[in-house]
Amino acid sequence: MTENTQQQNPAPITELPTQYAPAEVEGTLYERWVERGYFSADAASEKPPYTVVIPPPNVTGSLHLGHAFEHTLIDALTRRKRMQGFETLWQPGMDHAGIATQNVVERELAKEGKSRHDLGREEFIERVWKWKGESGGQISGQMRRLGDGVDWDRERFTMDEGLSQSVQTIFKKLYDDELIYRAERIINWCPRCLTAISDIEVEYQDDDGELVSLKYGEGDETVVVATTRAETMLGDTAIAVHPDDERYKHLVGKLIKLPLTDRSIPVVADEHVDPEFGTGCVKVTPAHDPNDFEIGQRHDLPNIAVMDEHAVITVPGPFQGLDRLEARSAIVGALRADGRIVAEKRPYTHSVGHCSRCKTTIEPRLSMQWWVKVGPLAKAAGDAVRDGKVKIHPQEMEKRYFDWVDNLHDWCISRQLWWGHRIPVWYGPNGEVVCVGPDDEAPTGEGWTQDSDVLDTWFSSGLWPFSTLGWPEQTDSLAKFYPNSVLVTGYDILFFWVARMMMFGLYAMDGTPPFHTIVLHGMVRDQFGKKMSKSFGNAVNPLDWMDKYGSDAVRFTLARGANPGVDVPIGEDWVQGSRNFANKIWNATRFALMNGATIEGELPPAEQLSATDRWILSRLNATVAEVDALYDDYQFAKLSDALFHFAWDEVFDWYVELSKTTFMGGGEAAKVSGRVLGEVLDVTLRLLHPIVPFVTETLWTTLTGRESLVIAEWPSDSGFRDTAAEREIETLQQVITEVRRFRADQGLQPGQKVPARLSLDGTALAPHEAAIRQLLRLQPEGEGFSATATLPVSGATVALDLSGTIDVAAERKRLAKDLAAAEKEKAQATAKLGNEAFLAKAPDNVVDKIRGRLTKADADIARLQAQLDGLPAA
Repeated sequence: MTENTQQQNPAPITELPTQYAPAEVEGTLYERWVERGYFSADAASEKPPYTVVIPPPNVTGSLHLGHAFEHTLIDALTRRKRMQGFETLWQPGMDHAGIATQNVVERELAKEGKSRHDLGREEFIERVWKWKGESGGQISGQMRRLGDGVDWDRERFTMDEGLSQSVQTIFKKLYDDELIYRAERIINWCPRCLTAISDIEVEYQDDDGELVSLKYGEGDETVVVATTRAETMLGDTAIAVHPDDERYKHLVGKLIKLPLTDRSIPVVADEHVDPEFGTGCVKVTPAHDPNDFEIGQRHDLPNIAVMDEHAVITVPGPFQGLDRLEARSAIVGALRADGRIVAEKRPYTHSVGHCSRCKTTIEPRLSMQWWVKVGPLAKAAGDAVRDGKVKIHPQEMEKRYFDWVDNLHDWCISRQLWWGHRIPVWYGPNGEVVCVGPDDEAPTGEGWTQDSDVLDTWFSSGLWPFSTLGWPEQTDSLAKFYPNSVLVTGYDILFFWVARMMMFGLYAMDGTPPFHTIVLHGMVRDQFGKKMSKSFGNAVNPLDWMDKYGSDAVRFTLARGANPGVDVPIGEDWVQGSRNFANKIWNATRFALMNGATIEGELPPAEQLSATDRWILSRLNATVAEVDALYDDYQFAKLSDALFHFAWDEVFDWYVELSKTTFMGGGEAAKVSGRVLGEVLDVTLRLLHPIVPFVTETLWTTLTGRESLVIAEWPSDSGFRDTAAEREIETLQQVITEVRRFRADQGLQPGQKVPARLSLDGTALAPHEAAIRQLLRLQPEGEGFSATATLPVSGATVALDLSGTIDVAAERKRLAKDLAAAEKEKAQATAKLGNEAFLAKAPDNVVDKIRGRLTKADADIARLQAQLDGLPAA
């Protein structure tokens, strides 16, 4: 629907309440937008498509500031494109979040004294679906609070029947193309979640542990190795040294007694060993370390697992049944008693991997798992960006992307969970392995069983740009809305999600990437730049701020901080400032409506407009052009700032104020200004709408009497510019600003009236005398006028009669003191900048700071001297 087909409101309102109350407006407006279908995307439309998918939040989640930030940016993009005439789809949905959701439901069961094994797989999954229906997805309601313009009719869930079919289809396709395989390898194992997790789900942090140096062997056949995980020595199957290390050449190929066991292990030569690190010897535990596993493969070493899935020791003997940390202490004690401890270092700080879900220390573990062979997929994902098919914004983030996809290891996709997409592979009684597609019949009969594992959550979310559109079916939606126009997401999931979507999109969609542009934003932090966290006590619930200041204020604050790829600091006082901006928009529009602002009729031609009218229309068009360019470059902070300063400074502070004298005079001039002011407000509210949709919708429908800003046309730059009018009003602003500053310096109250003589003849300011007097509270000179202060400003002269309002002698004394301080500051800065030795050593930022001080001192001296000159003799 275009502006021209919009319905008129039954009765245009010309008055607004004195104050804006967001809570009374936002909920009602949003439901009206949804009911009228403004956010619905039509696959049959002939309009050009614009598609963005929501990064699907976890079904266990709730709206946090990071969500609010990201959703604000996406909503701004899609609202603008909708206004520009695109068939716009913002695809909503949620992720089933395998580990997180299973953990939540298992905790609920634990309160009943049960585990998932007490229920069995099918009943447990039913319990999860029940939880999802009752408690999951509260984020949907919170998205409505924020104003997200998503197509709710298309909302999807990664465990929906259609998306499950997509998962099974691509698994089967990858399997048939030999890009999915099953193999025993070292994986990251979480003893708490009891599942494998991928490399990117491991969070590393510095932990205090211990470094113990152990002596293996006897006499000339003794070696010393160091370890932070002494318990794994029970699974050692070799000692490795570098082939060129002369210290140990005589030992290569020999067997050395492994302490605390009845085994002997060989010494092998392997180039992986760094002879310069420690003793140059390393213990090799292939079943519990990824590097050791690779050494074991090269030297055909046995793999001895010493722990079960709970990280409990399984090796028969005195340590069997101990937790890994208990075993570590006991084994070190036994080695110490046996005289095998050479050195101990406690605490020893080192980087340790933790499960990103539950924070448990990860245990590397040899395990049979399913893997994706990522080589060809990752190459295609890298080439798509290198070839320009996909743009990454900001461009400097490309290096991060390439560093990842160019060095990607095969992806472990199986998880030892019950909640998720079950791996579609069946095993037969005689070793048969059958992968079943969505149209295939699963094998039946005695001895056939399905693989018990489920797929990594990122496997299904990697299909999101096309599975949500009906793939593998060739739907109208898929034809219309794939590929996505842009992906907006945090740089922190560039590897988790973005790379997966790139690989799967290019593979499944015949080389067509899933999106044209990837826009990466930073993380929201507190006002001091610190990460927000409950443990830090600085986490913020955005709903609290929405309740207090309104959703528009939260959105505008977030957008104004959104520089590409950079973290966003935010504090409550900034949200309060944005609330003040919303109030400013409200009050200015209210004033305009009460003074005849209208959009009815054509704008008068430029020759019939005042310089003030031509100036604001020129600035309006320049702002439209600037905002468009910044939107196209995803510069949300800059475009928000441009809109803020144009609306607050130029429209509300200057144009509205300058127009007051015209409105007071009435007549034809007031009608013209009312039409210009209506035009300016109309366009300004359209420009602001994508970021602050609620207050602008209320004001615009009141101003225009039309149906909704959501479906209004986006403004275009008419090309009108009037540089002469812009220079004229800039001069007017300089005069008013300088006189206001002088008044403030003299201690005059803003509303205090002062007699003045204005000498404007021969300047462009002559037509503006009434406005100057009105804005500066300057009375006409009367009988007995005495010019006690004269200000020459921009070719004009303003003479003020300050007799009886200030103590001239005291004011001269104060100004002289300030002038002396400014001259001293100038002398100091000049001396430093003239010192060659200082300039040679000082950092550039220090030198720049001193140059800034000099510039400011010069300006202060000129201002203070002018004020002194303007005062009468004491």
